[in-house]
Amino acid sequence: MDQKTKSLIQKMKYVLLMRPVFNMGALFSDETENYVSPMEPKKGDTVTIRIRTLRDNADAVYFISGATKKLMSLECTEGRFDYYTIQVEMGDEPIYYYFEIQDGQARCFYNKCGVSRDLQQSKAFCLCPGFSTPDWAKGAVMYQIFTDRFCNGDPSNDVEQNEYIYIGEGTSKVTDWNKIPAQMGVREFYGGDLQGVIDKLDYLQELGVEVIYFNPLFVSPSNHKYDIQDYDYIDPHFGKIVRDEGEPVRDWERGNRSATRYINRVTGLDNLEASNQLFVTLVEELHKRGMKVILDGVFNHCGSFNKWMDRERIYENQKGYEKGAFIAPDSPYRSFFRFQNEHEWPYNPFYDGWWGHDTLPKLNYEESPDLEKYILEIARKWVSPPYNVDGWRLDVAADLGNSPEYNHEFWRKFRKTVKEANPDALILAEHYGDPISWLGGDQWDTVMNYDAFMEPVTWFFTGMEKHSDDFKPELLGNVDHFIGAMTYHMASFMAPSLQVAMNELSNHDHSRFLTRTNHKVGRVGTLGSDAAGMDIRPEVMREAVVMQMTWPGAPTIYYGDEAGVCGFTDPDNRRTYPWGNEDRQMLAFHRAAIALHKRYPVLKRGSLKFLFGNYNCLAYGRFDRETQIVVAFNNNDEPREFRIPVWQVGADNHQAMKRIFYTDAEGFSEESAIYPVHAGEIDILLPSTSAAVLLAVPAD
Repeated sequence: MDQKTKSLIQKMKYVLLMRPVFNMGALFSDETENYVSPMEPKKGDTVTIRIRTLRDNADAVYFISGATKKLMSLECTEGRFDYYTIQVEMGDEPIYYYFEIQDGQARCFYNKCGVSRDLQQSKAFCLCPGFSTPDWAKGAVMYQIFTDRFCNGDPSNDVEQNEYIYIGEGTSKVTDWNKIPAQMGVREFYGGDLQGVIDKLDYLQELGVEVIYFNPLFVSPSNHKYDIQDYDYIDPHFGKIVRDEGEPVRDWERGNRSATRYINRVTGLDNLEASNQLFVTLVEELHKRGMKVILDGVFNHCGSFNKWMDRERIYENQKGYEKGAFIAPDSPYRSFFRFQNEHEWPYNPFYDGWWGHDTLPKLNYEESPDLEKYILEIARKWVSPPYNVDGWRLDVAADLGNSPEYNHEFWRKFRKTVKEANPDALILAEHYGDPISWLGGDQWDTVMNYDAFMEPVTWFFTGMEKHSDDFKPELLGNVDHFIGAMTYHMASFMAPSLQVAMNELSNHDHSRFLTRTNHKVGRVGTLGSDAAGMDIRPEVMREAVVMQMTWPGAPTIYYGDEAGVCGFTDPDNRRTYPWGNEDRQMLAFHRAAIALHKRYPVLKRGSLKFLFGNYNCLAYGRFDRETQIVVAFNNNDEPREFRIPVWQVGADNHQAMKRIFYTDAEGFSEESAIYPVHAGEIDILLPSTSAAVLLAVPAD
């Protein structure tokens, strides 16, 4: 018998041994305030840590942290459960811990991934003294705006036809708001701006939005603005142009030295300061409405138009601007970039670009203390008066710098700088892969939640890859894959990070979720733009939104998703908001789903527990000791009957489960229905492609 077979038999014996001893559905702990109090402790605090077992189901429960093993006390018995506690004093260092449960000769261990067979530290719970995330961001409803495509409130600041040359061609002013973006549409401009956002604040507030996250707003030649030209100012094409002089480039010219209209617009201090002031007005209005704002910080690289580089030579002869590093070796910004050839000045094109792109010069932090100081000052500036921004989203944050060691060093400095200026600011990073080395309490607050939300949700409901580049039928409705992926990846987050994680279905980098429901593999170049809206299934998207609004984290809507916008991946996902042509049912559904999320605090801060899973079927609970909510999904094309053990979230026989929200193939409803609890369970029949949200209430 080989070792693998012996191991498998041993595991089977363990499972058979455990089944009659421990009730796995009853065992539970996490890092929410229900089981850790205070949830965000400071040095010197005494923290109460809890774990739940079935009543009279354990002889002893131990708290294990490193080499320390301590017996926990039985705090109380409530209903079916015993609660064990221990008090721990916080020092300077994080505390990693897990539990051992004993009953007679049997024992098991419990960590972030649930019950485990072996004594282990991996996926342990963690408390980090002094680490907290802003309360306003916990479960906050966010709304992502790609500004050029949201609303044109001020046509006078629109980018003009051939205003300047960008990546070899003149800019294009789009006059048809409903035009589909061109495949190489990076130099197309539709005219959306900050005045347009101001004009639509009533709409956003009525939708239920609590936070606006803007794609980059700083001066930049592209419509996406991830190639920053000037970090100190809002782009006047988004802001305010008070002095408009000069001419577009002439047809035969290939450079921007004669783009005098553009040069005036983006280098003139009157235009730049007026644009910053308009942004101040916007932020003040948002704050009056109780809303917050997050800016996009692109600090790994800048753009070749950037005033520090000035490859386009638009700053070369402008008053008040130093020479760019491209222009001369004695530029004060020379160290901001890494040049390979020291003998090419003036106009040295041999510098490092991010992923080799010369339009995206890589910023050279390790060799430039001045650069580091400048960027940290930018980080401070925008979260301080008069701008008072409420947080940063950090573009390709893991790529910053030229070594992992410096990357972590910089983000520690960034956090210290931002939190000193605005302790309530959120630091949220774009990251693919395991973020655990940045989420130790000293760098980022959280991430755009790809691994523990967007990807598993997309695979489960659609079987599609997030770019629509692949369809995997074996992952469609695969509940084991979904639960396994979610459990594993969520274990990388401490609770304060998880509760503010950006949970998106769509964004500016991936296909629209509604398009993924059609199972068409490809992009605009292979399928054409019309295919993005063919054979879509709004009922599947409604299921996914129900999950988004009932899952731990900050549900984030990509502008237009709520109105039924379709699109393949970039640039097709950047279609304009369809003002006057919205999908009215989808819009009404989003308003109702957001209201549901905001109505029940347990959906923002409560615990999560999986209760039922089968092919294309899933149920989980969001609960604390006062409120119990169960969410159930049937993503099949036929009805399915569920038996859900609601006792595991604290609902019992003296209660009933009341349906408070519902969606199926026909639409959605808030009409109630009652499901009696018998022996701690409910039976519920769900129609095809449906979702139901149930609340525990007293039985009549």
